[in-house]
Amino acid sequence: MRCSVIALVVASMSAVAQFQMQDSTTTASLRGISSPGNGVAWASGSDGTILRTEDGGFVWQGCSTPPGAEKLDFRGIQAFNAQTALVMSSGKGDLSRVFKTTDGCRTWKLVFTNPDAEGFFDAISMDAPQQDPLGHPSTFTLSHGQLLGDPIGGVFAVFETADGGDTWIRQVARSRQDAGCRSDVFRAHSGQSAFAASNQALISIPGGPRFAFVTGGSIATFAYVDHFDLDFAFCHDSAKQIRLPLAQGSSSSGAFAVGLKKPGALSDPFDLVIVGGDYQHPEASAGSAANVLSRNGFSLPGMPWFTVKKSNTPPHGYRSSVAYDAPSHTWITTGPNGTDISRDDGRNWSPLRPGKDDQPDADKQWNALALPFVVGPHGRIGRLRDGVLIPTPATPPPAR
Repeated sequence: MRCSVIALVVASMSAVAQFQMQDSTTTASLRGISSPGNGVAWASGSDGTILRTEDGGFVWQGCSTPPGAEKLDFRGIQAFNAQTALVMSSGKGDLSRVFKTTDGCRTWKLVFTNPDAEGFFDAISMDAPQQDPLGHPSTFTLSHGQLLGDPIGGVFAVFETADGGDTWIRQVARSRQDAGCRSDVFRAHSGQSAFAASNQALISIPGGPRFAFVTGGSIATFAYVDHFDLDFAFCHDSAKQIRLPLAQGSSSSGAFAVGLKKPGALSDPFDLVIVGGDYQHPEASAGSAANVLSRNGFSLPGMPWFTVKKSNTPPHGYRSSVAYDAPSHTWITTGPNGTDISRDDGRNWSPLRPGKDDQPDADKQWNALALPFVVGPHGRIGRLRDGVLIPTPATPPPAR
């Protein structure tokens, strides 16, 4: 009976028609995409490329290149609106930089350069406006965010901003040895790193300065960081990295992206779906997705914070990006060899095939998602067709 139910769920997730190709006016490899809404989206990629649309992708305009950035690889972009955005480049040492525009990408200001000669920026993430549990305006607004870099001296480089990206401060996990606590949340194992594949190795979680990041290489982990924990050094699961049931053990494998099913309030539980695999073996589906569930939104000493579940039916290969579509209660993940969807919070995945009105490869060769947009190599930009993810009634998730 159990097998029959799972088979029925997987079959019901199959869908056709998906990404309508758009004219990006560039041949750059695109890895950054940000969609703040109201028809506005920004994209970024190799050779200092930055693009912007204000009409839902009907026209993509090329932005001015930041000063001295003609050869930089812009792996991440975070847009506030049509006028203001941050763009992050990835590269060794000072090739990793952050620029900011406040005039619709006509001009850019260099706001941060990697201070580590051997460093490498992997992802940048900005929070959304929130209210505290009592309804007062939160001090942690859209201006708050984080930046993740590869380990330096065995510790992941994490920087933080509280002023919209104008200034960045390195974060250090503090501990209270007198209480027997030692936070290893930023510590890296030998051969462990993060991936700058889609700007989704890092995610800011609404409700305060808290965030999560995922890693790969020698070991694939999920790390959750709550500043309440860092300040008071409580000893519980939220101050540690959790090993993931994903592909790992090589420099090309691990967790590549984490997506959030956003909570409604600070105290709500939240779901995160993590995708990855091995980019050197893109057809291998084993270990390509997992689900992480928080028990609640507050940190309490001694409480087991998270449960981690490997997908029963994984995506059909390595996946570099994942996103949640709230109206249809659907997760979508994509990568070089295809696109998959899940309607049961990442437990089972089904391929999303091109329809009769799509190009034959509309489901493939993608790097990053920010619904409804997707970007890939050689200037590929697509927009998810209206009605592809048919809205479904929200149903309580099964017992974990």
